[in-house]
Amino acid sequence: MLAVMTPADSRQNRADSEPMSVSEGTAGKFDRLHAAGITGSDVSVGIVDPTGFDTESKAIAGQVVETRSFGVGSAHETREAHGTATAAVVSRTAPDADLYLARIDSVDSYQQAVDWLVGANVDVIVAPVSFYGQPGDGTGPVARSATQATWSGSVFIAPSGNLAQSHWSGRYTAETADNRTISFTNESRRNYVRGGTDITVWLSWERGHADEEYTVELYRTNGTDSRLVARSQPYRGDAVPNERIVADVRPGDYCLVVRGPASPTGTRLRLVSPTHDLQHATARSSIVAPGTARRTITVGAYNSRVDQLEPFSSRGPTVDSRTGVDVVAPDRQFAAAAPDGFVGSSAAVPYVGGTAALLLEANESLSPRDTERLLEQTASDVGRPGLDNGTGHGAVDPVRAVRAAQNRTDG
Repeated sequence: MLAVMTPADSRQNRADSEPMSVSEGTAGKFDRLHAAGITGSDVSVGIVDPTGFDTESKAIAGQVVETRSFGVGSAHETREAHGTATAAVVSRTAPDADLYLARIDSVDSYQQAVDWLVGANVDVIVAPVSFYGQPGDGTGPVARSATQATWSGSVFIAPSGNLAQSHWSGRYTAETADNRTISFTNESRRNYVRGGTDITVWLSWERGHADEEYTVELYRTNGTDSRLVARSQPYRGDAVPNERIVADVRPGDYCLVVRGPASPTGTRLRLVSPTHDLQHATARSSIVAPGTARRTITVGAYNSRVDQLEPFSSRGPTVDSRTGVDVVAPDRQFAAAAPDGFVGSSAAVPYVGGTAALLLEANESLSPRDTERLLEQTASDVGRPGLDNGTGHGAVDPVRAVRAAQNRTDG
């Protein structure tokens, strides 16, 4: 199940200016770079999105080189504006970059799209998508495709996710399981959900325990009595141990219950809902694939209007103890790119994708690892001082990053 949160000659024109504050207008930062001749020329950016693209949109029409559809009928946008908005942000930040657009609808089609972009030697891959039920350590098929793309020479940029308020994680042990039912707290085996009437829930667990059976149940409750509405079913689309519920329910109060085998085995369980907040949520380690991948640039959502991390932006560390979030970027500056707004970590990703394109124009010798390091080293520290699991190295600063790329020499 795929859900939205939602591409080289170097120019040596220099943006000789002082670093800008995080709160300074985003448009001003990029306008100064563009005026200095740094526009993403001769750099290619690939975008992977499930909603398709309006290639006739004035915001992107002049930059589109090729579009492909993998697993769906057409690459052209039909109903939603997410893909077009993503491309519009890349266009606004890197107006001379070439765009390669890929529409997807599954894990398989996502992998095919990434392979196509790598085969086309695309410089930067922007993937504003989130796959739920995937391992949190970067070993699943979605994360592996991103890692392989980086090894092949493409800068890969992914969102951290928007699950800080709708993610729970814990181990199924004798202390946490009571009568085969997980305890979310010492007092409660129910996790109430808050949101609309279209409910999606994912339950996943570690691959080493793939032969064990776990399930999540959705109940409607009035505070006294509860009635089972839906029970999760195994998801067969990605070869990892997970189950999901997709239900259309009437307005009311609902809660989730997680059940497991008679003998607790200590496996780590992960419960997420892309549609609803959870009463008992765990912001820690809430990053989703492909943001969990190694060597990718994972971007969190930062509200530059109030200078703070978005409360929903997923946090690290990854399950294998990496920081998880590398940098954060503004997610509201280009909200007008979509009719219903464009907010969340997926909106922050094209901001960083466009910035990466500018770095590669400024210095064509940069590898994906070099690009990541420059973005991290020139970021403005926000949140808690130093590297942290919520904001990583800090907020991306396009001017400082481009200047560092221009000044970098290979020894």
